[in-house]
Amino acid sequence: MTNKDNRIIILIAVAVTILFSGVCAFFSLVCALICFLMGAVLCIIFAVVTKKRIEKIEMLNDYLSLVCSGKYDLDIADNTEGELSILKNNLYKVISLLKTQNEMLKKDKVALADSLADISHQLKTPLTSMMVMTDLLKTEQDSEKRKEFVDVMETQLDKMKWLISTLLKLSKLDAGTADFKKEDFSLSSAFDEVLKPFLITLELKEITLERDVANITVKGDKSWSVQAIQNIVKNCIEHTEKNGRLSVSAQDTNIYTQVIIKDNGCGIAKEDLPHIFERFYHGKNSSKDSVGIGLAFAKAVLEKENATVTVTSEEGVGSVFEIRFYKSIV
Repeated sequence: MTNKDNRIIILIAVAVTILFSGVCAFFSLVCALICFLMGAVLCIIFAVVTKKRIEKIEMLNDYLSLVCSGKYDLDIADNTEGELSILKNNLYKVISLLKTQNEMLKKDKVALADSLADISHQLKTPLTSMMVMTDLLKTEQDSEKRKEFVDVMETQLDKMKWLISTLLKLSKLDAGTADFKKEDFSLSSAFDEVLKPFLITLELKEITLERDVANITVKGDKSWSVQAIQNIVKNCIEHTEKNGRLSVSAQDTNIYTQVIIKDNGCGIAKEDLPHIFERFYHGKNSSKDSVGIGLAFAKAVLEKENATVTVTSEEGVGSVFEIRFYKSIV
């Protein structure tokens, strides 16, 4: 016995056995012998049981050491009775959870690396364009050409500003640090803000805007909701040709408030529909300036707002985005 406490218990048991055997010897040698044999048997049983218990504990300790070194492929599930079996089963549950979390962390690292690569690529394009424009500006004397270069640089800067701003907001959503208010706001007022940045673009592309948004009240954060819907509207406008049509409407039900954003643009390919809300995804009909985070941002925000967004589309016909702001969580 290497355990100090167990050695003390056995020594006490041996001493008590000898003591009682000695006392019994005054009355009967047979009684003393029986007392001694019973004490010896009990000491041996205790020693054997304790040894097996210690071996099981050492096995668990060795297993935990392997887990600490990153080996999760051992199975210690035990359905028998007893305190150690319960401990083994609980350890198995904890280790299975750690294994799952470890695998998720590895996937997150890969996803982060891919995202950083995509972000780097998206920023590299406008930066390269602006560097070229800057070099041309140094030598260009024609005022019209210089104005053209400046306009290109402004466009690229606006693109970078939107990209960086959206990525930072997505990071806040991922980290759970975004502050969402829960207050009533008017959809009609929200759509005034949603459409305001696109009025000039709609006019230039001669896109007809059909609006049927009554004064319906929904609960959530107006600022975040406006940003989410703007990304959906922006996507629709980008994929709608000149003289096209964009319609926005809303209706109220007992369960949710529904917002419909519809265009008659080029539509979304059938194989792209399941991935349209994924970050940095580029569909077959994506524009050359598409970054691939606008719809992902919209979905992430709306989910935080207790809302859902879905899309149906047909190539050559157009797309329909449906947003549902649910009134309660069941």
